[in-house]
Amino acid sequence: MDKRILGSGGLEVSAVGLGCMSLTTREEALPLIRRAVDLGVTFFDTAEVYGGRTNETFVGEALEPVRDQVKIATKFGFNIEGGVQNGANSKPDHIREVVDASLTRLRTDHIDLLYQHRVDPEVPIEDVAGTVKELIEAGKVGHFGLSEAGVDVIRRAHAVQPVTALQSEYSLWWREPEQEILPTLRELGIGFVPFSPLGKGFLTGNITSAADVSGAGDRRSIFPRFTDETIQASQGLVHLLERIAKRHGATTGQIAIAWILAEDPNAVPIPGTRRIERLQENVGGANVTLSAEDLAEIQDAATAFELTGDRYPEAMQRLINR
Repeated sequence: MDKRILGSGGLEVSAVGLGCMSLTTREEALPLIRRAVDLGVTFFDTAEVYGGRTNETFVGEALEPVRDQVKIATKFGFNIEGGVQNGANSKPDHIREVVDASLTRLRTDHIDLLYQHRVDPEVPIEDVAGTVKELIEAGKVGHFGLSEAGVDVIRRAHAVQPVTALQSEYSLWWREPEQEILPTLRELGIGFVPFSPLGKGFLTGNITSAADVSGAGDRRSIFPRFTDETIQASQGLVHLLERIAKRHGATTGQIAIAWILAEDPNAVPIPGTRRIERLQENVGGANVTLSAEDLAEIQDAATAFELTGDRYPEAMQRLINR
């Protein structure tokens, strides 16, 4: 797979990474992560909070035999009590404790990319960036990242410790970062790591009504965008991707990933999945080359499209872009 450089610090990763959040058992995580390595994926994204710290353990075990060939990103920023997230915490001492524990779970002596998972309104971002800078100087961390941070926070953090990458949701179904975030990243030389590049599965074409996300354990059912009204109003976008996919002998999901790669040379999407066949499909998006005509057609349709509904329920939305 082609490689890309995140930020100005030279962090080289595969053009498509793997978001590991959905991997909840060792039995599903290890074979899927190792298959990703076989397919050329070198960028793996986890977090302390995923699975109440279990996800990092799976990632560490799966990647230990190839640790020198891959880059691991993880995140701090929450209190975790009994395996459950309980409020933000980016106090310097807590960051140091979390990093030491993450290193143990990941079976490594360094974290390639360390993100603040969410902005903590009680801790100045300068203190957060300064703490990560110390960890970089100590050799425990390679690069500093932010997740779902707003422009002011990005600038203030970057002034203390250069930010290598910002992680945020981005897809043809959610383009809000184009308004302020992406121009700021380009100005400052910061890479972009879009999560949910398939619109939480919507852009695969497999969701045609709210009933399709109503199964037990499907968190999408609580998201305001996954209503019958919004899903039906968004089908035109999927139909467009289907037409372009047919031209390329690809899937709609592959076109959605190829679009991100074509639009921004500094972007590295990290689609997540539990299924090896979906993993293979997602990685295949890096092999699709969209023509100028394809991109213009997508742009015209996306510009005319208006998405309704917030990304998250109100309580979760308050944690975004502080």
